[in-house]
Amino acid sequence: MIKHIRYANLGRADHGWLQSRFHFSFADYYNPQRMGFGKLRVINDDLIKPGYGFDLHPHKNMEIISYIRSGVISHQDSEGNKGQTKAGEIQVMSAGSGIRHSEYNLGAEPLTLYQIWIETNKPETQPRWETQTFPVQPVTDALPLLVSGFAGEQEHALFINQKARIFGGRLDKGAVISHKITAQAYLLASQGQFEISGSGSAQRVILNQGDGAEVTETGELTIKALTDCELVLIDLPA
Repeated sequence: MIKHIRYANLGRADHGWLQSRFHFSFADYYNPQRMGFGKLRVINDDLIKPGYGFDLHPHKNMEIISYIRSGVISHQDSEGNKGQTKAGEIQVMSAGSGIRHSEYNLGAEPLTLYQIWIETNKPETQPRWETQTFPVQPVTDALPLLVSGFAGEQEHALFINQKARIFGGRLDKGAVISHKITAQAYLLASQGQFEISGSGSAQRVILNQGDGAEVTETGELTIKALTDCELVLIDLPA
């Protein structure tokens, strides 16, 4: 089953320097029908103007993933970590027993990113922060694995404390790939337009840039690029 979440129906906030769209209830946006998806608690589609960002603030017992779509984010935290993550890279902050951090757009262009929060399965662990480059060349066979909570998959993926995986990649127009779903998945249309359909189902859904989709009761997903596109797929427990 595929539930289409249209960009126009997302929660929203406009603070001038920050424009956000919320896939789930967050901050002043509250929708009792949109409280999360399995262990997935937050997906914010943020645009941050140059020179602005989030001052030092705390997190605890949450796996926080930032997928940078354009621009550069500058991170600094109470554990002594400091660095930049740019488009084509992804960062993970495992908040564990507690961490304080700040994030700013110190670049010259707008910063756009997905901020993803996944509930941890190992509370009170040592906080940590990591960043990694992910493949930017269009794929023709399988989406690259970017983040994983499964042992043995850390050679090419950042680790989180949850039995979840995050995949992401770009497809050229006309490309068709299949992707197996372990549990259930949330799909994000970062750029362009593509069509998805589930195995054994006649249901077909077209996602446009900014849209999302909940994928349940489906063992395999077929993705067809209707334009050059970029997508993120989060496979996680119910």
